[in-house]
Amino acid sequence: MFTRLAKAATLIVGTFALSACGINSVPAAEENAKAKWADVEAAFQERANLLPNLQEIVMSSAEEERETLQGVIEARASATRPEIQVDTDDLNNPEAMAQYQAAQNQFGSALSRLLVSVERYPELRSQENFGRFMTQLEGSENRVRIAIRDYNEAVRQYNTTIRTFPDTIGANIIHGAEPMVPYEAATEGAEVAPELDMRSE
Repeated sequence: MFTRLAKAATLIVGTFALSACGINSVPAAEENAKAKWADVEAAFQERANLLPNLQEIVMSSAEEERETLQGVIEARASATRPEIQVDTDDLNNPEAMAQYQAAQNQFGSALSRLLVSVERYPELRSQENFGRFMTQLEGSENRVRIAIRDYNEAVRQYNTTIRTFPDTIGANIIHGAEPMVPYEAATEGAEVAPELDMRSE
């Protein structure tokens, strides 16, 4: 009887010891960060999907801005190329992340320039479609910002987990964990929605 109790106690203590060494906490933190990255990708895709609506509105109302619009279309094409995408296996690859971030920042910057330029047109601002688009874009940019914030927090938690005792034992010996790369805007504030004055002149 005593031997069975001792074995059970040893098993319980061993289980707690293993769980305290990152056996479960490291993969849990990693999966959380990967899930948050999926939210970032979805938010950027939503922004990219809004461009056809803007293209139609601008092409019909602001002929002078075709060249600027073309730059946005090209930046969107670059940002959504399959080879530029980052999957969860690349989240610890600084070069892949930097390439992805640069493409998204270029698209966001081109979009901001176009919106600032077409804002000058009173007839465009007064269109119901343009107003609806601006609301959608604002919501999309807010979701991008929130998704990036949540991803970076998940990465911070994961990177902290794999570097602190006792989780670092399991992280290095069992999982071979590597730090993940947070999302950093190449241009400060590039992930923030552009502020436009939509009031009539």
